Amino acid sequence: MIDSPPYRDSDRSNLLLIRGDFFQNPNPEVGLFSSNHIKAILFDLDGTLRHHLPSGGEIFVEYVRNSGLQISEEDRIRAEHWEHQYFANSLEIQADGKMFKNDRKGFWANFSKHRLLALGIQAAQAMDLAPQASAFMDEFYKPEVHVPQDAYTLLTFLKEKGYILGLVSNREEPFQEELIKLKLDSYFKFSLAGGEVNSYKPDPVIFEHALELAGTSAPETMYVGDNYFADIIGSQRAGLRPVLYDPGSLFPEADCAVIRSFDDLPDLLK
Repeated sequence: MIDSPPYRDSDRSNLLLIRGDFFQNPNPEVGLFSSNHIKAILFDLDGTLRHHLPSGGEIFVEYVRNSGLQISEEDRIRAEHWEHQYFANSLEIQADGKMFKNDRKGFWANFSKHRLLALGIQAAQAMDLAPQASAFMDEFYKPEVHVPQDAYTLLTFLKEKGYILGLVSNREEPFQEELIKLKLDSYFKFSLAGGEVNSYKPDPVIFEHALELAGTSAPETMYVGDNYFADIIGSQRAGLRPVLYDPGSLFPEADCAVIRSFDDLPDLLK
């Protein structure tokens, strides 16, 4: 399997999926949100509680611009949408994982090519630039791993209030040691990696396993994540109460509760 990506950030027609059907509630009987009787709050890890500073997307776009190519804000947002969709256990990443199973360098060069396409770069130019962009990221992108202070504040508040807290990630391997390093381990009753149960968001099965670990029903459980395609669609399908963590307003059309910072979440529990 491919290593966990150092930055999470195709066919360009796939980018159109960010409109229309993707922003229609796949589980309409759940409704958009109700905080009544919430007993457990589950979180995504990467991109939600755990961040890379600066982000890989920022450095990638900076590299492309420094190569003399024009990248608009619209281009940047489109590429961010593609990246979120790609890492939502898409068919594309599944195929790439098999194709480049033992070739990490090839995987990231291929990823860079598709990211360039998502930025609006012509196919031939993307093919030429991708190996250089991937090599640059591999050599020079050394981000700081960061947990926002308001995340610690929120988790302390929720634990003191008696909520059951858990983590659900699309990682391949358990990540308890990393939680210890990040001083996050003491807050959570459990953490669950997709590889442990052979199910990855947005597949509802991983959420069903998480509910068993939490000991709560879906309507009693809130799920907070930053990836609309993985976190929101998946938790909606499983019947949980979804909350999108979207500090950069990447998904303004999202059909769920949205918070811009962790300070906003307690208001949803009143």
